[in-house]
Order: sequence, then C-alpha cells, then structure tokens
Amino acid sequence: MASPYSDGEREKVASKLPPTLRQALKTRAAQLGIDMQVAVTEAVERWLGREAGQDATVDTAGADSFNTWLPAGLYDTFKAECSARDISFVQGLAQAIRAWVDSHAAPLTDLTIPRLTRRFIVCNQKGGVGKTTVAAGLAQAIALGLPATTGASKLPAMPGLRVLLVDYDPQGHLTEQLACKQIAPGTESLVTHMVERERVVGSLMDHIVPIAPEHFDGRLFLLPSSFEAFLLDSKLGGVRGPREALLQRALAPLEEHFDVIVIDAPPNLGLAMDAGIYYAHRRKNEAKGNSGVVIPVEAEDSSAHAYLMLEGQINTVSLDYEVDIDRLGLVVNKYDVRKGYVVATALEQWQSLQDPPVLSVVPDLKEQREAVHVKQPLLQYAPSSTQAQRMREIRRRLG
Repeated sequence: MASPYSDGEREKVASKLPPTLRQALKTRAAQLGIDMQVAVTEAVERWLGREAGQDATVDTAGADSFNTWLPAGLYDTFKAECSARDISFVQGLAQAIRAWVDSHAAPLTDLTIPRLTRRFIVCNQKGGVGKTTVAAGLAQAIALGLPATTGASKLPAMPGLRVLLVDYDPQGHLTEQLACKQIAPGTESLVTHMVERERVVGSLMDHIVPIAPEHFDGRLFLLPSSFEAFLLDSKLGGVRGPREALLQRALAPLEEHFDVIVIDAPPNLGLAMDAGIYYAHRRKNEAKGNSGVVIPVEAEDSSAHAYLMLEGQINTVSLDYEVDIDRLGLVVNKYDVRKGYVVATALEQWQSLQDPPVLSVVPDLKEQREAVHVKQPLLQYAPSSTQAQRMREIRRRLG
C-alpha cells in the first residue's frame, strides 16, 4: 500500500518486515550513516536488477508493519515484478533488504551502538495529578530544544528532536487538549495493533497527527487516543502469551521515525499499565536513565499513598519479567504555596526521597488552564510563563 508524499517525488509505502530484519537494517544504516529510506530504495533497485531466483527465500513469519518512503512509481514497479516472480510483496521486500544488509558490511572500526529511541512513560495511579500536563509539556520542550545558558550555570544547547506523544489514556484528555479527535470505534488504533492483529491492514503512522508544525518546526506529533482503549484491560485479559510486550510490539515500527516517544498513561494499575511500564524498561545496551518513568505527584497525602501503589507495581513488573525500569524523577505539580504547612511539608518529603529525584516543582497558575481552554500547546500559548519554564527544566534534568 502506498500513499503520495507531500512533494510528489516520493510515496509512503506500508508493508511488513520481520522484526529481526528491520533491526538489522536499522543497525547497518546507522553504522554507515545512511538514511533508512535511502537504504531501502537502493535495496529495491538492486533487487529489481537481479534475475529471479538469485535471492534465497526469507522467513517472514511474524512480520510486523514497516513503513518507508520510495521514489514515486518505484513501488508499483516492484509489485509488478513480485507478481511476475510469483512471490508476495512482503517476501520480495524481505529479500531485497536481506541482500542489502548482507552486502554492506559494518565498518571494522565502528563500535558504536545504534541510537535507541528514548521512551518516557508519564504515569501515576492517582488521577488528577497532571499526567497529561507533564507529558504534553515535556514533549513540547523536547521538540523545541533548549538554548545554551550563560552566567554561572553554563549549560550546552539541546537541539529540538522529533517527538511522538502517545495518548494511552482512554479518557483522551491529551487528544482533546491538542484540538484533535479520538480514533473512532471500529477503526484501527493502538488498541487493535496491540491485541487484534488480525484486523490490522494499515500502519499506526496513518493516524499520527502533526501538532502546530509551524511553531514546533514539524517535530511534534500525536498518536490520538481511541474509544476502544476503555476495553483494553479486558481485551488484554483474553490474550494468550506474554501481554506485557504488546505495547512495545505495537510501537516498535514507529520508533525509527522518532527520537523520543512520550506516553500519557492511564490512571490505573491494570494490565494496560503493566504494558506501559514494561515499555519503559531498559533495553539491551541502553544507558541507564535513557528511558523510564516520570511520575507527576502533588504535595498532599493521598498522592503519596498513590505513589507507593505505583512503586509496588513497577517493582512487580520489574521482578516478574526480569527487566530494569528506571525511575527518572518526580514532578511536583499544581504546587500552591498559599496552602501553607501541609503542602510545604509534603514537598519536603518528596525532596527527601532523592531517588527518584524531584525534577521540578510546577506551580498551580492560570496559563495551563487557559492553554487547555483554547486548545493550544502550553509552550505555544504561553512560552514565557513559569509553567513553561518548568517544562524546560524537566527536559534539561532528563538530559
């Protein structure tokens, strides 16, 4: 399946590829400093130039969605040749990419580990603590980047990165706040890509929406929530095999398109949250603190109790599946000094934890509520506000 590219020179191609072959392609392209779509174009062109039967059959069992951009018309030519050779498009693409990887040896001096997409899961079992606010603000700050600082605290600039916000909460507050629509019932969504793969024919990339591209330089995107997410826990309960990796499997094809994925998680302790926490785990060769959970809290007692429940769930997932899950930090949100002794004492208690550290204290001010009311990103609506500055602080602290 192909759809036109915006400039007419390329078209988006949606196919499938075995996960191991996709990873091999991604790794080799990174080692050679070649854009993946350039590598796939070269692979397809070389395959077309070889006679039928020269390429060994590739095992495509378990192939997942794979998307790229090819020069306009090339995919039609490729499909016609696949039909002539009496093989599937998936098999033809797998043969082409397998041959390209095998014919491009990694540099002998290249010991670099390919970059992993960073994954920030913004979560708390308690609702109303500002998960959506923190997830959205963090993603916006990452997309915009940070300038270098001067004076006593000389800090380097942080370039803007391509960020995908994932609204994993069935309530859809993030989607609504960014003036987008939830994915309708019966339509492919993150839920179907997790638990109903037999219904999947398209790509999640088809549902991704750019957010204020003129302000964020085309680097901020949203995967909207789905009404069917209300049923995700029950659907996960009926899945055979390991459920914890279903979110990771669904989002894996998107990772090559983004530098960072930020997930606004649901306020519960169910199976969907298990999958969300698991997605944050430290992967092989990934540096400690590169990915993990960010936990918004409030300066009050019930928030502390909810944090302990979430901490218990993180420990359970970590032990059950033998993975490391980094707690990147707390964000004390909606802080109002006028509430006196109770909030001051609670803040001291959060800060005394030290591990995880308090990344920032975000005051309860009007700008965030106004941004939600007008359905604009906070860092677009009030970029100089104290709350916006705190989101930049969180981004800086995460490195």
